[in-house]
Amino acid sequence: MSGDRVLGAARNDTERCVEAALAAIEPWQGKRLEYAPVLGGLQNSNWRITVEGNDTRYFLKIPGAGSETFIDRGLANEAARRAGVKGIGPELVHFDADTGVEVIEFLEGYRACTNGDFKDASIPHQIIDIYRVLHDGELLSTTKTMFDMIDEHLGQARELGVRLPEDVELILGEYQVAKEALLASGLDLAACHNDPMPGNFLVGDGQPMKLVDYEFASNNERAYELALLTTEMFYTEELINELVEAFYGRADFGLLARVQVCSALADTKWGLWACVNQQLSTAWDFDYHKYGCWKLMRARLKMSDPRWPFWLKAL
Repeated sequence: MSGDRVLGAARNDTERCVEAALAAIEPWQGKRLEYAPVLGGLQNSNWRITVEGNDTRYFLKIPGAGSETFIDRGLANEAARRAGVKGIGPELVHFDADTGVEVIEFLEGYRACTNGDFKDASIPHQIIDIYRVLHDGELLSTTKTMFDMIDEHLGQARELGVRLPEDVELILGEYQVAKEALLASGLDLAACHNDPMPGNFLVGDGQPMKLVDYEFASNNERAYELALLTTEMFYTEELINELVEAFYGRADFGLLARVQVCSALADTKWGLWACVNQQLSTAWDFDYHKYGCWKLMRARLKMSDPRWPFWLKAL
C-alpha cells in the first residue's frame, strides 16, 4: 500500500517500536505486514496495520510512556472486549497484558469525531444510546469511582510535588462536601467509559456510532458519565436538561442536580490528572499543566454557582 512501511524497513526508534510490537503477535509471524500512523492520540502511538492474506485491516495501539500510572490495562481490555461483543465498539483481536499493546479491527469508512461534530445536537443523543448499551448488564470486575480517581490524583500530586493553583484548597473543600453528599445518597454504579474525548467516538455515513479507547473504564456513578460529556462539550443548560431526560427517561431536579454536581467533580478529576500528567513526562507536545489549571478553575466556578448548595441538598 502506498505510503505504508513494510515490516523490516523501520527508519527510526518509533517505527522500530511498532515493528517489535508486531513481531510479538504470533498469528502474524511470517506474514508480510505493512503499517502507517493514525493521527489523533494524545498519549498513545496509533497505527493502521495491513496483514498479507487478510481482508480486514487492523488498528494497533502502543501505550505512551508514563500512561501506566493512570491505566489498569487488564480492566481496559475487559471493557473493550465487552464493547466489541455488544457491538458498540470494534472487535478486539489481540492484547498483551505485559506491554498494554492492543489490536482491534480497523473500522473502514469511519472517522473520529471533532469538537465541531459535537455542535450537532444529534451527536450527544447518539452517545447516550451507546451509553445505555454500555451501562446495561453486569458490572466490570473493578469499581473505581470519581472519588477514587480524584483521591488517587491528589496522592500523586503530593508525591510528585505537583504545583496546583493557590485556591485548590477551596475546590477540595467543596469536593469533600459533594463526596459526602453523593455517598450518603448512594451511588448508582454502572460499567462506564469515563473518557468522552471527541476522538473516542467514531462515525461513518449510514453506520452506527462506535466508542473506542476504554483505558479509563470502570464501574462508576452513572450520572458522572453524562456529566463528563456535557462538561467536556460546554453544553448549555437547556441541552443538558434535554440530555438528562434522554439519559434517564425523566429530568427532575434531583437528577439535574446530580449531573451538575458530578460535572464539577469531572473538572476536578481531569484538572488534577492533567497537572500530574505534565510532571510525568517532558515529551508531551501539549501544556497539560495549563489545561489542568483551567479545568480546576472551571470546577471552582461551578462550585460558586448560587445553586450549588441546593444541588447538594437535592442529592
